Amino acid sequence: MAGTETSKIPQHRKLYELLRKHIVEGVYPKGSLLPSENELCSTHDVTRPTVRQALSRLASEGYIIKHQGKGSIVRSLPKGIGILSLQGTTSGVGKHNLKTKPISKPYTRKWPEDFPFDLSELELESGCIVLERTRIVDGSPVLYEISYIPNINLPRFTNKSFENKSLFDVMRSNYDIEVIGGNQKIMAILANKEIGNYLNIEEGDPILKLERKLETNRSGYSFYSSIYCNTNNFYLEGSF
Repeated sequence: MAGTETSKIPQHRKLYELLRKHIVEGVYPKGSLLPSENELCSTHDVTRPTVRQALSRLASEGYIIKHQGKGSIVRSLPKGIGILSLQGTTSGVGKHNLKTKPISKPYTRKWPEDFPFDLSELELESGCIVLERTRIVDGSPVLYEISYIPNINLPRFTNKSFENKSLFDVMRSNYDIEVIGGNQKIMAILANKEIGNYLNIEEGDPILKLERKLETNRSGYSFYSSIYCNTNNFYLEGSF
C-alpha cells in the first residue's frame, strides 16, 4: 500500500522534496549552485518540464533564486521564528535537541463545543482528526500541543506516525497542503493537573496558551492548534 501511495506522487513533487531536503540539511549551502537542469534530468531520469516545475516551486518559496546564465543559486533559508511563526515548532526550535512524542495515535471526533474559532458548515459536518503531542527540548517537556485537522480528503492520515515528525512536513509532502497564513491568540493561564503532568510542572504554575488557525493553499481549508507552553526555562522567540 505504501509503495502504491508513493507512486502516485508526481515526479516534480518528488524532485522538489529531495532538493528541498538537501538545501535544508546543508548539502547545498547558501550561495552554492544546484545541479543544472540537464544534470537533474539525467540524474533523476525526469523530463525538463518536471525539473522546471520543481525549481519553480523552490524559487517561489524562497529557497533558490534563478540567475540567467548561472543557474539556480541557493538563498539563505526562509526564517522560522519559533512558535510565533508559520514555519512550525520544528523550524523554530532550530539547533536544540527536539523530540516529538505523540500521546496517542491520531483519532477522529466531533469538534469540541467550546472551539475558539468559527467553523464552516463543511468542517462541522466532516468532524476533525485530533493529534496530541508533547515537544521535548534538550530533555525537558516544553510544549503540549493539540492539533485539530478537518477530516476532509486526508486518506490514511490516522495511520501515519508522528514520532519525531513535523505536522507541517507531513501535510506538505503527503497531501500537498502548505501553510500560507493564519492568526493566533496568546494568553497567560494557570496549568491544570493534566497539562502539568504533560509539562512536568505543578498544577497552578503559569504557562502560555496559544490558539492558532493556520490557513493553507487548499481553498477554504485550515487546521487548528491549541499549544500550551512551559516557559520556565525557555522563551518564545520571533523576528519581524
